[in-house]
Amino acid sequence: MLQRLRSKLLRPDGTINPWVIAVTVTLATFMEVLDTSIANVALPHIAGNLSASADESTWVLTSYLVSNAIILPLSGWLSSVVGRKRFYMTCVVIFTLSSFLCGFAASLGMLVVFRILQGVGGGGLQPSEQAILNDTFPISKRGMAFAVYGIAVVVAPTIGPWLGGWITDNYSWRWIFYINVPVGILSLLLTYLLVSDPPYMKRVNLKEGFRVDYIGLGLISLGLGSMQIILDKGQREDWFASGFIRGFFVLMLIGLVAGIIWELRAKDPVVDFRMLKNRNFAIATTAMFFLGFVLYSSTVLIPQLLQELLGYPAELAGLALSPGGAVIMLMMPIVGTLVSRVDTRWMIAFGCSVSAFALLVMAGWNLNLDYRHAVLGRMLQSFGLAFLFIPINVAAFAYVPREKTNMGTGIINLARNIGASVGIATVTTLLERRTQHHMAQLGEHVNPMSGAYRMVLAGFTSTFTSGGSSGPNAAARAHGMIYAIIQRQAAMLAFLDDFKLLAVVFFAIIPIFFLMKRPRMSGGSVPVH
Repeated sequence: MLQRLRSKLLRPDGTINPWVIAVTVTLATFMEVLDTSIANVALPHIAGNLSASADESTWVLTSYLVSNAIILPLSGWLSSVVGRKRFYMTCVVIFTLSSFLCGFAASLGMLVVFRILQGVGGGGLQPSEQAILNDTFPISKRGMAFAVYGIAVVVAPTIGPWLGGWITDNYSWRWIFYINVPVGILSLLLTYLLVSDPPYMKRVNLKEGFRVDYIGLGLISLGLGSMQIILDKGQREDWFASGFIRGFFVLMLIGLVAGIIWELRAKDPVVDFRMLKNRNFAIATTAMFFLGFVLYSSTVLIPQLLQELLGYPAELAGLALSPGGAVIMLMMPIVGTLVSRVDTRWMIAFGCSVSAFALLVMAGWNLNLDYRHAVLGRMLQSFGLAFLFIPINVAAFAYVPREKTNMGTGIINLARNIGASVGIATVTTLLERRTQHHMAQLGEHVNPMSGAYRMVLAGFTSTFTSGGSSGPNAAARAHGMIYAIIQRQAAMLAFLDDFKLLAVVFFAIIPIFFLMKRPRMSGGSVPVH
């Protein structure tokens, strides 16, 4: 039966259509990236159903991010040990099975354990897919092939909040995990039939004295896991005012510093940091960090602004991101075609400039913002983002030997994920601190000596009195109304500060892209990811 199915997918000449392989490996990756954001909206439902506090429920997110961050840089090494296809299929099995168990969880503790397993399985999917696409497509078509992967990675976080809200409102939070199961089974079946390891890739023979770098593995895992906990819990714990955060900061320093030093000296490192000596790869990895920083931060900020300040329901606020995802889907194939014709450095600079301009437009929003302008602002930003993902990856791997691509894809995906965590932690912290700052500034103008204040206070008091409130009660309600207005204005100004920060970040990194060498797009073997 399986052989009959495989024969139907073959071309007349007996070869496999590479686009079928591209769709096959993108299926599971899309669901994995979707899971990084889809659970956010469901947290209140999960907490209520499992009798957990709001603070305890956030471990559903943290546990996944920690295990995911640890596996990402190790995926290249693990592929060399067990084989890329076998490693990828193992990741799909773990991710699919743990997704089912997450939906089946009867307590918060069980859900957190299963989310850790889900992060382990999901962490190896993206790097493996990039390496598979590189070996499947000829140089002339790799840009287009990578557009398929780019759609999954960039679009999934934008529809995650909306889809999570819709599922939890109409069905149950458990279905945000159950929907992964049929997709995972289909991906596993197609991968078994269609994907194979390239001839140049030789698995490590464990019987020939191969040594596992347990020290490097432990140190890197300790450092990355501690860093992810700090970034995810820092704002909630008030950063370094918390002993919990200080303890994990020490563990992070020990793990990362000692781990990097150890890996640079190791003969067979689990993470080859020496790859960062390649100028293009190092700069592109930095660029991917900032792409994750801005993309995920803005994905969090826009729905939050619409919900908290403008009163939109969660589903509609999340839906504001979807047209931006559609723009990326339309533009990715165009960018995939252009990348072989236009200097990638100029494409990245153009994308950063457009996205930064869109963020400056958002920094001009006010409390009279309508839904249409919020959607248009995100669409403009997405148009710029579409010019970043493919060119950055093309530039990153233009001068990397193909036997190093498995290791490189893990590092560059880790950079994007860490950038996302750092970005979200930065904007949420800044949002709270700047709200307090603007509250203090605006509050200076609210005093009995201000004629405008007295006029507004009298107007509100009169309105409440005419509505039946007693004199003292009407005055108290009027004061409360003015305070609420100031609080809303202060929060809006804080959101605008965040948008300005993200715009400055994108403008500031543009010059470094021109330090890269232009990729050779014709002749020779250029591993494009």
